[in-house]
Amino acid sequence: MRPILPAGRDDHAAGGDRLPGRATLGRVTDTVPPPAAPRQRSLVVKATSGLDRPEAANQAFTVAAAAVAAGVEVSVWLTGEAAWFGLPGRAAGLELEHAAPLPDLLDAVLAAGTLTVCTQCAARRGITADDVLPGVRIAGAAVFVEEALREGAQALVY
Repeated sequence: MRPILPAGRDDHAAGGDRLPGRATLGRVTDTVPPPAAPRQRSLVVKATSGLDRPEAANQAFTVAAAAVAAGVEVSVWLTGEAAWFGLPGRAAGLELEHAAPLPDLLDAVLAAGTLTVCTQCAARRGITADDVLPGVRIAGAAVFVEEALREGAQALVY
């Protein structure tokens, strides 16, 4: 594309050594700026099921672990019966045919993501910060809402 120059001027009269697509002081060009860098996406997964609904529980962790493997920022929230998975050894209690073992999925999330037990859910089950796996936090609804509404975030509930 030819640059737009003031009336009566052309590239050759202006020196002719201008690089195509580059603006030179005092000139206006018709080049389009490069596209903006894509924004970082994040995934917030709320797991509401435990051993009572093994497929839903495993699916939440499968999706979260897949997102971690893809380099996505991931936060998993354990609510309801899923809160028990924040404790040592509890994930091993979920066995599901044709599915990755829940302890492996949980480890993948903990290695590169965030795992949170809901404050109220923990309190109803007598779970304290001393009880949970290393790297697991206990936090409330305000933190969940902040994460879920962050620009570029996608929230899923299982």
